[in-house]
Amino acid sequence: MEKDSGIRPGTEAMPAGYAAWLAALKAQIRAARLRASLSVNAELIGLYWRIGREILERQERLGWGAGVVGRLAADLRAAFPGTGGFSRANLLYMRAFAEAWPEAEVVQRVVGRLPWGQNIELLSKLKDPAERLWYAEAALEQGWSRPVLVHQIESRLHARQGQAVTNFDRALPPAQSDLARQILKDPYHFEFLGLGPAAQERALEQGLIARVRDVLLELGKGFAFCGSQHHLEVGGQDWYVDLLFYHRRLRCLIAVDLKTGPFQPEHAGKMNFYLAALDEMERQPGDNPSIGLILCRERNRVVVEYALRGLGSPIGVSQYRVMLPEALPGALAEALPSGEDIASRMDLPDGDLPEPGGEG
Repeated sequence: MEKDSGIRPGTEAMPAGYAAWLAALKAQIRAARLRASLSVNAELIGLYWRIGREILERQERLGWGAGVVGRLAADLRAAFPGTGGFSRANLLYMRAFAEAWPEAEVVQRVVGRLPWGQNIELLSKLKDPAERLWYAEAALEQGWSRPVLVHQIESRLHARQGQAVTNFDRALPPAQSDLARQILKDPYHFEFLGLGPAAQERALEQGLIARVRDVLLELGKGFAFCGSQHHLEVGGQDWYVDLLFYHRRLRCLIAVDLKTGPFQPEHAGKMNFYLAALDEMERQPGDNPSIGLILCRERNRVVVEYALRGLGSPIGVSQYRVMLPEALPGALAEALPSGEDIASRMDLPDGDLPEPGGEG
């Protein structure tokens, strides 16, 4: 019989290299679990697409009525009592899914890699195929969760992306100019700060720092927060950049100047000064030229274009919003479909709410 050494597991001295080996094993296990999860999700979405396509084909080619969906739901739930996802509402989503994405290649490459819950949001909230594909690809690329995807759709991110007024085409090489322009938005949405229209610049800055996670989400993938009131000493005088970021894809510093009023031409000159100082004092080997972003309450495009003309540093000017839009006018609100209207158009009975099919 083996004698007990008296040393409990985890208390004995570990051999050299054990910690690194353990870390590598943990990384392998996490990667394997992620691959398994993605594989299961892809199989599930592929199954839903095939079911939806067969329902669609039988209804269109053979003239089967809408009632077949309810019968199919009952039969599938009877055949697979412990398996969810086969309600009548979810089968209708499968049909809509197959109709929205008729090409198997797009399903495999993009939407098949998103959770079913995110696909439901894409179907429910977006009617234009190009917009739907834009958000699907963005969600996949940036790893959005389901709530983040909903937020980006409701804030009309696709219409804001790349809309800042810039001089990038003159101040940056073409490849970097295109990427930098795509990264900036107009307007930025900071409603999560809960600030009123009379908020001062310091309150805006403090709010953004306190909610830096939300700020980074609104800025987009690739931004890393470096600090606030970043100190620069130039000619024996002290200067401070409101917010400083580093962008991983652009490989450059991004200085942000906050303005609670409308854009003024002198704002561009001050930002040009900041960028010159950052490039001279803090730009690292391999970094690209620093970029400036002036965030203001409002801006006149023509004034901005004139102010940026002739400046050598790359600068963008965007507006921001700190308050939610006011309630819809009565006439417009009355023109929107009700929940009952939407349900009837989807052939859903009252109370038969679509299944989320899992969080995403």
